[in-house]
Amino acid sequence: MEEKVKIGIIICDRYKNCAGGKCFRSLRERVGAFSIYQGKEVEIVGYTSCGGCPGPNIEYAPEEMKKNGANVIHFATGMVVGYPPCPYIQHFKKFIEEKYKMQVVIGTHPIPQKYFLTHQKLGTWNTPEWEEMIKATLTEEKIRISYD
Repeated sequence: MEEKVKIGIIICDRYKNCAGGKCFRSLRERVGAFSIYQGKEVEIVGYTSCGGCPGPNIEYAPEEMKKNGANVIHFATGMVVGYPPCPYIQHFKKFIEEKYKMQVVIGTHPIPQKYFLTHQKLGTWNTPEWEEMIKATLTEEKIRISYD
């Protein structure tokens, strides 16, 4: 039997009061970035914000999550759909992977359609780097609409 995947979620501080409804729903439905866990048992072992720009909690929260068994950190979808998207996301990912030797996945729930349309008009994600970062959360339109 496969070992349970233990996840920590880090959200943008702009959404620090978020109850995590879309993240937890998408984990349950195994859509968006959580589609990689189809058929696997998953447990959330931590949920916190980055601590505000430029992300002071990034230095410490992954350590606490790792102590709670986390082997993967997910950056919540809000970090890429908020405006502007997190300018530090690649730095955060590299730091956590290097310092804590943990996998970091960009995204949780599917990108809601209303954010997709706005960023499409703004051209926010029109670079190969951004296209790669949103790939895990860019689902089909029907699913995006259901997350509006």
